[in-house]
Amino acid sequence: MTHTLDVPGARLYYESRGSGPLLLMIGSPMDSTGFTGLAHAMAGRYTVVTYDPRGIGGSTREDTGSEVTPEQQAADVHRLLTGLDQGPAALFGSSGGASVGLALITAYPGEVTTLVAHEPPVIELLPDREQVKAQIQEVYDTYRAEGPQRAMALFMRHAGLNQGPAAAGPPGSIPPEVAARMQATTEEFLASLLRATTRFQPDLAALRATPARLVIGVGTTSAGQLAHRCAMTLAGDLDLPPVPFPGGHAGFMEQPGPFAEVLSDRLA
Repeated sequence: MTHTLDVPGARLYYESRGSGPLLLMIGSPMDSTGFTGLAHAMAGRYTVVTYDPRGIGGSTREDTGSEVTPEQQAADVHRLLTGLDQGPAALFGSSGGASVGLALITAYPGEVTTLVAHEPPVIELLPDREQVKAQIQEVYDTYRAEGPQRAMALFMRHAGLNQGPAAAGPPGSIPPEVAARMQATTEEFLASLLRATTRFQPDLAALRATPARLVIGVGTTSAGQLAHRCAMTLAGDLDLPPVPFPGGHAGFMEQPGPFAEVLSDRLA
């Protein structure tokens, strides 16, 4: 089922499927379509809600010239959970969505029972953060000067990701409307999300005190990549054992079935 929700400055698109306890899946920069396989795999045990962050996919925003921070997205998710009115939810967050989850359980304690934060790019915790931040700024400057294609190639290299947009299929294999949606997401990521997301600094003291159970997930094949390094650092700072999930940074898309089994086990 598809729905929309008006929040200050934006209209959010979201989908729900399945039955059982509420499980919200969020990514950034990613719309709800990226969770399709995992959501179907979990829908037999949970009421799964996926959504498009403001400015992404089917969600709109009024101020298109500003950056969108994890804290602002956390406020959107808070309003979404309030509108659903199904009590505290379990939450799976991927990449920037994991950072949003960290901001959510810090700002709105009691709304989340368990947060599984899979490879949040919390660059501010890294010992070499100044070098990484300079690389992020280089990506942004390249986007402004040379466009999204060169900027994304640079980002993928700095992030240690070996597969870029071409991994979705050979030229011509992607329907035009899907290609247009992917291009719009890329533009929004580079213009409005990249710097704001990587500037996010989690409140470690608040995370230690949160009533939510926190699970830090890492991919079994993403060791050495930027987001994996961030997740390992966060887990170490919080004295939590990092939990391996099948695949890489996007393991939930690569192997939704096996990924769902590990996720279900950690939520149980």
